[in-house]
Amino acid sequence: MPSFAYSARDAAGRDVAGTIEAPSRRDALRLLAARGLQVAAVNETGAAPAAAARAAAPAVLHAVPLTRKQRLPFLEALHDLVTSGMSAGEAVRLLSVRIKDPGLRLLCTGLWERLSEGAPLSRAMAAFPAVFDSSTISLIQAGEATGSLADTLARLIAHLNEQRDLRTQLLTALAYPGLLVVVAGGLVLFFLTFLLPRLQALFTSLHGELPVSTRILVGGAAFALHYGIFFVAAAVLGAVSLWRWRQTEAGREATDAWLLRLPLAGPFAVSQTVLAFSQTLGVLLANGITASEALRMTERQIANRVHRRAFHAATDRVLEGEALSRALARTGCFPDLVLDRLTVGENTGNIVPSLREIARNYQRIISGQLNLFVKVIATVVLLAVFVLVGFIAFAIVSAVFKVSASFKLG
Repeated sequence: MPSFAYSARDAAGRDVAGTIEAPSRRDALRLLAARGLQVAAVNETGAAPAAAARAAAPAVLHAVPLTRKQRLPFLEALHDLVTSGMSAGEAVRLLSVRIKDPGLRLLCTGLWERLSEGAPLSRAMAAFPAVFDSSTISLIQAGEATGSLADTLARLIAHLNEQRDLRTQLLTALAYPGLLVVVAGGLVLFFLTFLLPRLQALFTSLHGELPVSTRILVGGAAFALHYGIFFVAAAVLGAVSLWRWRQTEAGREATDAWLLRLPLAGPFAVSQTVLAFSQTLGVLLANGITASEALRMTERQIANRVHRRAFHAATDRVLEGEALSRALARTGCFPDLVLDRLTVGENTGNIVPSLREIARNYQRIISGQLNLFVKVIATVVLLAVFVLVGFIAFAIVSAVFKVSASFKLG
């Protein structure tokens, strides 16, 4: 805990001086006043280095960007210290000194500066919107108000870990099909730039008539070499234009609507919406957030814009007094089984266990959908590679046989 050197005058009018330990300068002043002292000056021990560090902080802020990546490691470290018996302020102060990662250390230093001025943890976190979203801040605020900060941190960390695992699973699922596409592209480039020119020179030198398949292969390869760059450029330009249009609200809603119509992507988007809804709302309600505030926060966690707009309308109806399951049924975005489980939770007066059960089920459903997605994509890519390689082999072998036959006849 920081130490403060003070000079003051006691009730008898005598000058006194000494040091006192307190979480912040404001707490030190409060403690000295409780002793009946009239404080003349209070300075933190080692205040000069601290002031220099605070003066350098703005420059460091620009050098080390603060992002969402610092959120989970910070909350995990804070939870470890809080559960060991430390106060939140003392835990943040200790982290600002001990932690080695530059971004986390900068974050903890900024939080401690605000905590030392008397701000609660939730308000200090609100000063870093790039790291902490509104849902995280509201959960911490609820934990502070109810005195259950450690439990709140544990639930929040579990929730964030589940989201991270889902993103990792998705990226892992896309890695194998991506590798197959790269290998197939490399095979095509090798054939076009190295193998085919040599074969074409050989066939030309033999002056034999080539079969149709070989002529198609040679003509397609020549067309790809001469004009392929234009098709690649057009594809890249189209992809960039589509991506930039998707960044707009109208483009995002239109592409999300298209996504829902696709055979595999549509059910996966619905499952993601149900998982985000059940996970987020369950965590918020379990930590004492009011239903109206929790629903609005949950709405921001739904990625698909079509579903988000429908959920917004459902939330309005819930705030007007309609049951959550009935309001969600009107959206057409939630499966019947999910609505039935929500109805059971509403009838029993405790919807949080139902939300947790829905989240667990849909984590398994999404895992199955990702496995199916990988199998389908991998099968399609492998089939395309096999067809391409088979056609190349057939065209070359048939050309060799036809040229050989023409030599025998001659």
